[in-house]
Amino acid sequence: MTFLLSCSRAIDALGVFIGRIAEYLVMLCCLISAGNAIIRYLFNQSSNGWLEIQWYLFAYVVLMGAAMTLKNNGHVRVDLLYGGVSERMRLWIDLIGLLLFLLPVTAYLAWLCWPFFLLSYQQAEVSANAGGLIRWPVKLILVSGFCLMFLQGLSEVIKRLAAISGRISLDTAYEKPLQ
Repeated sequence: MTFLLSCSRAIDALGVFIGRIAEYLVMLCCLISAGNAIIRYLFNQSSNGWLEIQWYLFAYVVLMGAAMTLKNNGHVRVDLLYGGVSERMRLWIDLIGLLLFLLPVTAYLAWLCWPFFLLSYQQAEVSANAGGLIRWPVKLILVSGFCLMFLQGLSEVIKRLAAISGRISLDTAYEKPLQ
């Protein structure tokens, strides 16, 4: 279990590093959006490339930042039982959800996206829009995002198992929506 926990810490560190990049890319996306709007209205110039880079950055923010959100216990839950059960039962609910839903779905989606990316890369696919960008980088983000989420799911499984066995303490509390 000690080795698995060290692997979990390494996965967490990777997810945080990539998530921090995603945080800064939000600002970059806003700056590009504002710059594009200013250029369009002041100089009557526009570029599909600038619009597409915003989409690519947004894809990175969402898909690559999702693993850090999972690590920080920030994903949305359907609180039918979770809030009213013991911490140990929450660990079990998390573990079952991770094993039955998150891991299989992210593995399947990464597997489905791989040929989509590979074909785009091999064909040097370019956007059909005038001034558009190459497509394979954003398709690689799909594959990478699902792989990173899968790895973070494995990390969370390891931590839940360690917490259930009493090796570590894990906070399962989350903030309920204010509705």
